[in-house]
Amino acid sequence: MTRHGSRTLGWTMAAALALAGCTASPPADDPPAADPPPAGQVVPAGGLRLVAFDSCDEALRQLRTAAKAAVGPWGFGPDVLRQFSAERATALGGAAKDAVSASAPGYSGTNVHEAGVDEPDLVKTDGRRIVTVTRGVLSVVDPASRRVTGRLALDPDTERFSGDEGSLLLHGDRALVLLHAGPTVKGPVPGGQTRRGATPQARLVLLDLAGPPRVVGEYRIDGLLVDARQSGATARVVIRSAPRLDFPYQSDRKTDAQRIAANRAIIGKAALDDWLPRYEIRDSVRTVGTGRVGCDRVSRPTGFSGASMVTVLSFDLGASALGAGDPVTVVADGETVYSNGPRLYVANDQRWRTWRGGSSGARDAGTEIYQFDTAGATPRFVAAGSVPGWLIDQYALSEWDGHLRVATTTGDTWGRERSSQSGVYVLRADGATLKRVGAVTGLGKGEQIFAVRFVGGTGYVVTFRQTDPLYGVDLRDPAAPRVTGELKINGYSAYLHPAGDGRLIGVGQDATDRGRVTGTQVSLFDVADPARPARIAQHHVPGGWSEAENDPHAFLYWPPERLVVIPVTRPGVVTDRAEGVKGTPSGGVLALRIGDKGFTVAGVVDHPGVLDDGDEWTPIRRSLMIDGVLWTVSDAGLKATALSGMATLAWVPLT
Repeated sequence: MTRHGSRTLGWTMAAALALAGCTASPPADDPPAADPPPAGQVVPAGGLRLVAFDSCDEALRQLRTAAKAAVGPWGFGPDVLRQFSAERATALGGAAKDAVSASAPGYSGTNVHEAGVDEPDLVKTDGRRIVTVTRGVLSVVDPASRRVTGRLALDPDTERFSGDEGSLLLHGDRALVLLHAGPTVKGPVPGGQTRRGATPQARLVLLDLAGPPRVVGEYRIDGLLVDARQSGATARVVIRSAPRLDFPYQSDRKTDAQRIAANRAIIGKAALDDWLPRYEIRDSVRTVGTGRVGCDRVSRPTGFSGASMVTVLSFDLGASALGAGDPVTVVADGETVYSNGPRLYVANDQRWRTWRGGSSGARDAGTEIYQFDTAGATPRFVAAGSVPGWLIDQYALSEWDGHLRVATTTGDTWGRERSSQSGVYVLRADGATLKRVGAVTGLGKGEQIFAVRFVGGTGYVVTFRQTDPLYGVDLRDPAAPRVTGELKINGYSAYLHPAGDGRLIGVGQDATDRGRVTGTQVSLFDVADPARPARIAQHHVPGGWSEAENDPHAFLYWPPERLVVIPVTRPGVVTDRAEGVKGTPSGGVLALRIGDKGFTVAGVVDHPGVLDDGDEWTPIRRSLMIDGVLWTVSDAGLKATALSGMATLAWVPLT
């Protein structure tokens, strides 16, 4: 996602160059740039650095040059085109905890990757209140009285699963809601051509929840929300933006060379403002400020496309209003965010570089990784590096004892003769470079990674094609990581969760000997002996699928009760209790208790399955524990369930 540099954003140059509000005068048009690196070319480990631009004019010249090299006959490659999609990369993707639910006693928090580092999700609780945002409407529920105490429509036109869903962070009586504001259009394209795309915007809304929910401030910025992380009262929000360039539709009678030449001509006339993200600051009723990221806040890696930028914003959720976000920007792309609190990493999958040359080079494309120091108020770029292959999600990244561990898959995963394999790489910052200090490769040949979890000095990697090898990797010696054990079973785990006492919980799919998936599978692994990992329990829901398989926020593990709760969808079956009973698709949750001999079914919870006019099915998506009560959340409402006998205590509709 982002890159790091030799001098943090060139901040030491900012005063001398006085670039904060500069407007670059258009320099003489630069010659056409060279072609981008050959398909599959990977920047050598340690070859990435971030440097500041010497001036705004130099920034514009270099951006034009890089963009001309990256542009194709129909515009930029997939890394930019996807920014005009309604779907989030999603990466916003995954989340979970380092051990157990990071929460105060009595209630569960969001299932996150690292304890103490919160992640945005559709529901939050602090034990005193439950706050959820569904379809652009924020609702506050009192778990004591079990009723809605506040509602506020922020974006009521949002459609479920549209990619425009809201998420939120919570701090005291403040909530930061992250939304998409929708595209902005500058107007018709000169010459009467129809504009092919519009600039998307991310929208951040700060709310006060001390009484009825009210808007305190709002911030809008060009680009799409990648992800966010919160430590204490500070939220770091990562935005990906594309240059605001109009590449009008060109007749099929033109050749690709002619189209590329026309697009390069458009780039040659672009101003620096077309690249720099614009933002708007509002209070509860009006705009109080506008601006754009200054070129003194922009850095570039040694190689870049000029086709996208990644901006890290910082907000104090305890402040009286949202400020300008203290933006820090890199000329880069990014999809995956990981943070342990003091440091934040953004990863950039480089497979897009092969888009013009077909898919043959994608097998060797690498991932660039950028490290920020986030211990202070303003993020500071520290180092950049790269690894071969691509990440599955943020769980493929983990920092421990000053080292970053990264699990990736390389090679062709789709062809008849699969050349894929996976590995774990260990990186450490050395000056401005994330240098590779160790690696173990050759895992799961012909397969690809489906899940990763790092626990202290050990990594667990699941690969899959027909069977599911679970690898244990000893990373205590960063220079000499080694595989300590391997377990092969049918199916796979898509999410792994530490359960203490040398055990791991896996959520994924069971499969036949030929690799055909057959339904949701919850596994309990004994990994106490690194040389002999074993599965000691399994629960299978035939035909089932769980949102926890691709979004760990949907997973709940409550250690006091040793309780696992996941949503499970079973097409054509009413609930997990009604084997073989046909009806509408189920969207309930399954609760399993971990005992000495494995899993026992604690029960299931269902919600009313329809909304509004009666034709919409709404699955349960999240689960929470508050004072011994299991709360389940869907777009239709919240249900409170007693753990003893799974008896319904209350139904709280949200519509």
